[in-house]
Amino acid sequence: MKNRRKFIQLSAAMGMGAFLPLQFCSPKKEEGAEIAESETLISASKETLAAFGIQLYSVKENMAENASETIKSLAGYGYNQIEGFDGGKGIFWGMKNTEFKNLTDDLGLDFVSSHVNTYKDLDRIAGEAGEIGMKYLINPYVGAQKSMDDFKRIADDFNKQGEICKKNGVKFAYHNHGYTFVDFDGQIPQDYLLENTDPDLVDFELDLYWVYTAGYDPLEYLAKHPNRFKLGHVKDKQSGLDKSEPDGSTLVGTGVLDFPSIIRKAKDNGMEYFIVEQERYVDISPMEAAEKNATYMKGLEF
Repeated sequence: MKNRRKFIQLSAAMGMGAFLPLQFCSPKKEEGAEIAESETLISASKETLAAFGIQLYSVKENMAENASETIKSLAGYGYNQIEGFDGGKGIFWGMKNTEFKNLTDDLGLDFVSSHVNTYKDLDRIAGEAGEIGMKYLINPYVGAQKSMDDFKRIADDFNKQGEICKKNGVKFAYHNHGYTFVDFDGQIPQDYLLENTDPDLVDFELDLYWVYTAGYDPLEYLAKHPNRFKLGHVKDKQSGLDKSEPDGSTLVGTGVLDFPSIIRKAKDNGMEYFIVEQERYVDISPMEAAEKNATYMKGLEF
């Protein structure tokens, strides 16, 4: 009986150990070691972008001088995607679509998308884009309109243009500016376009700079319209400027936009392509800025 009583007492004591605070159950770590471990866990949980691109309009003067050499330099900076525009020689810069594709392929670049006037000769352009495996043709600008009726017609246009693109094996998207956020008697054109275009035919490219400049929170806007923004322009705004100042583009990561938070939210809501754009330069050349922006993007954790 005496041995049985001792056994019960010992078992109870051991059982109580399960309820003791952790500091009594394991060796105490030094404060510095705990902080280091915490930082390691946080770092391990973060992501970096596997791929990112640049809108060639950011270096438009260089493209006009020598498109091939400019693109080679951009690849050397670390970009692995490009988004084009029509600089007067077409989106293939005077080359055949297959020649341009060979150039980008040789440099390890994916020619993801291009801005183009989707109201002109779209069937031909979409055919050439689809032939070389481009993902998107993007309408970059429709301009300020006088009424919501104008934007309603534009929504119909986008659905039709989306059908043309789909028939040719490429997708259609619209890139916003600030004018689609102007309130027309309680209606926001950007919201109308999102809600009245067919998601199977029309995607959107979210220009983060213009969303912020128009007075909206990019994080809230991404959450409001999940899976509609498949592409995004990573464009920063210089601090110290009025929020509504239209001409305030600056080096990515040096301005007011919180890109780690925004890109995390964007990826969680279906964004697939992250395209750097800068349109204003102070004491730096466009190519120097492109290189610095690539460095930022390579090191960006979110």
